[in-house]
Amino acid sequence: MKRFLLGAAALSLTAGMASADYTLTILHTNDFHDRFEPISKYDGPCSSEDNAAGECFGGIARMITAVAEARARGGENQLLLDAGDWFQGSLFYTQYGGDLAAEFMTQLEYDAMAVGNHEFDDGPEGFAPFLDKVSFPVLSANIDVSQNNALAGKIGKSTVLEVGGERIGIVSVLAEDTPETSSPGASVIFSSAVDAAQGEIDALTGDGVNKIILLTHVGLSKDRELAEALTDVDLIIGGHSHTLLSNTNDRAAGSYPVMVGDVPIVQAYAYSKYLGELNVTFDEAGVVTEVAGEPILLDASVAEDEAAVARMAELAKPLEELRSKVVAETSEAIEGDRSVCRAQECPMGSLIADAMLARVADQGIEVAIQNGGGIRASIDAGEVTMGEVMTVLPFQNTLATFQVTGETLVAALENGVSQLADGAGRFPQVAGMSYAFDGSAEAGSRISDVMVGGAPIEMDKLYGVVSNNYVRNGGDGYAMFEDAQNAYDFGPDLAEVLADYMAENAPFTPYTDGRITVK
Repeated sequence: MKRFLLGAAALSLTAGMASADYTLTILHTNDFHDRFEPISKYDGPCSSEDNAAGECFGGIARMITAVAEARARGGENQLLLDAGDWFQGSLFYTQYGGDLAAEFMTQLEYDAMAVGNHEFDDGPEGFAPFLDKVSFPVLSANIDVSQNNALAGKIGKSTVLEVGGERIGIVSVLAEDTPETSSPGASVIFSSAVDAAQGEIDALTGDGVNKIILLTHVGLSKDRELAEALTDVDLIIGGHSHTLLSNTNDRAAGSYPVMVGDVPIVQAYAYSKYLGELNVTFDEAGVVTEVAGEPILLDASVAEDEAAVARMAELAKPLEELRSKVVAETSEAIEGDRSVCRAQECPMGSLIADAMLARVADQGIEVAIQNGGGIRASIDAGEVTMGEVMTVLPFQNTLATFQVTGETLVAALENGVSQLADGAGRFPQVAGMSYAFDGSAEAGSRISDVMVGGAPIEMDKLYGVVSNNYVRNGGDGYAMFEDAQNAYDFGPDLAEVLADYMAENAPFTPYTDGRITVK
């Protein structure tokens, strides 16, 4: 195990820097999710008026400026890395697929990218055109794509980048539950992230590479586990959990970097809102002697690149008519933040579940379940556009109706609260039913007080359920729904269902009503 030397405020512990010391500036992003235009404080669309007023964040035009400015002030040794999930999250993905990610990542001159789970949202065939358009390495050590004709030979397990005369090893791993959270298909074979990463690390160290970065898309909690399990890792740059790490922001989940033993871990939130900037110094033996940095907030103080603004205006034209259509009005902001909707009842979750149930209530359907991970943004107060609705529900999921027993419903709820510490997207927002849960209880006993239509659930009774086609087909761990009776997965688009429901109930007032109780 390499020894990491850490002092107060992450300052160097060496009295004087030897001539062999090597400093590397790493710029990094994660979970961009097609936020090519500026975002609001709710991570959704931000109007041109609010952007002009300085109330918006991020967007590709600010990212281009921020990267250029960071490169100008950085040292001669620099890397720009991405920890996955450029795909999916706005109408730009609906319209252009991965083409815009390829265009702008190439312009920004990324050095390497981790595969994220959402890169597979349109299957391997949807990912392959992006890979054909980029020249930087796209990596994931724990997936085998050799059996898939669209991807074979296009995804590496690791790479070595020469920067300032030094060889920097980059190894990447992807969340092992991606087959549940996206659509890689049966021909993409997943293996242990720990085993795959260690195998690549050992190969690199055996080749004399003594500076190794693990570029991951597994989430902060899994990054911590990797840091504990692996040897010869100098630094982990992560994504997937959308975690803000910072030394200055009091809402951050931890310091930048978080230390696990002698391994620093960094992540820079999501949605183009931040650019991570980390300076790492190695001694001659490849031991990290100093690490310091801070994510850069891409607020109004960061100028938008004019050429990128013009390009985005051109690209947005086909989308304007659809997304500018006002479909409803809300009296207050509707909370849809992942930190809430993946842990407890949230206003957006209750709204979506109620909208789903209302749409099919005349079909004998009694309960609705919406996975919290399918909720991707909040909506601010005032007029609600179709663009905002589609940002909340960008996956083009359709309503799915089916029948299962009460026993299966309880098992589904157990699955939904099984990964709270990881902020997993499987958390169940519901309608037509209520339940209580204790996240600290043993598996199989976390759920209690389940009521359907005001009556205690009957374990052997058959209930009509509505969800989305992703969950019905086993996504987010809901494998118990795969063999449901009378399943129909081809209902209307969930975003359309939500827009129609809000229009019927305008002006809408957000609510929670205690249908989910935390014990």
